Amino acid sequence: MKVAVTGGTGFVGGRLADALLSRGDEVIIISRSAGNRQQEREGLVRVTWDELAASAGPLEGLHAIVNLAGESINQKWTEEAKLQILQSRLDAAEQVGKLVASLRQMPGVVVNASGISIYGTSRDAAFDEESPIHVNDFLSDVSQKWEAAADLIDIPRLVKVRVGVVLARDDGAFPKMAMPYRLFAGGKIGSGKQWLSWIHIEDMVRLLLFCIDNNELEGPVNASAPEPVTNDAFGRALGAAFHKPHWFPVPAFMMKMMFGELSTLLLEGQRALPRKALSCGFEFRYPTIKSAMEQLAKHK
Repeated sequence: MKVAVTGGTGFVGGRLADALLSRGDEVIIISRSAGNRQQEREGLVRVTWDELAASAGPLEGLHAIVNLAGESINQKWTEEAKLQILQSRLDAAEQVGKLVASLRQMPGVVVNASGISIYGTSRDAAFDEESPIHVNDFLSDVSQKWEAAADLIDIPRLVKVRVGVVLARDDGAFPKMAMPYRLFAGGKIGSGKQWLSWIHIEDMVRLLLFCIDNNELEGPVNASAPEPVTNDAFGRALGAAFHKPHWFPVPAFMMKMMFGELSTLLLEGQRALPRKALSCGFEFRYPTIKSAMEQLAKHK
């Protein structure tokens, strides 16, 4: 199989590329810069957007495109940063659409990243793929516009993977979430009752592969473990796995002072359930926060 990955040098994209190569697929990473092509692995090709704009030839015979490109949300949300977060996603979806239209034979599927924030925040409701979109903050607005841009891609099968918080030992949000515990200062944030929909990095990559391979899957797919947890329960599981105390609560006002609008990532949340993936037969390797934390703790 020949698969193109945008954002293929990022946190999730790099691991997806490795997984595709390990099963014998040909991988094309699309990025803004060429990087060091002399160090590429067998079966891996790197091309830039500019090169593809001149000629889409390297993508002929493509089976799938996985679009993970987008500016990181893990930064202070200045007005300039918010514009870059949104526009980078809209631009990537538009470029993918142009690439698909330029090919003599279009790929069978585009798997486009999105976010579970598209459901809005709630402490009471649970959301599956049939739940309505509810825009009530910056991230839900970004996700709604991101999916609307992806919907314009003329493709036989479009999968919009609504990603929760991806947990990996040394990358993504988890190292920052674990740092207070390493300093013996871990505890709930705010009320601790806000929901956290999470997914282990191994399951994240496996689910992306499942979306590529499974022709039954299309439309929105929640990429979150089947058992979301509250912030307090998450912290207790983290502390238990790493043998650290869970005792030092952080008031909401302090988070808002430190991080501004970005603090909504930790103070608000949603309970997303992966009903579509489960109904199609996907099996989570780490379905509970306890199993995920125990695996992360093994690699101390």
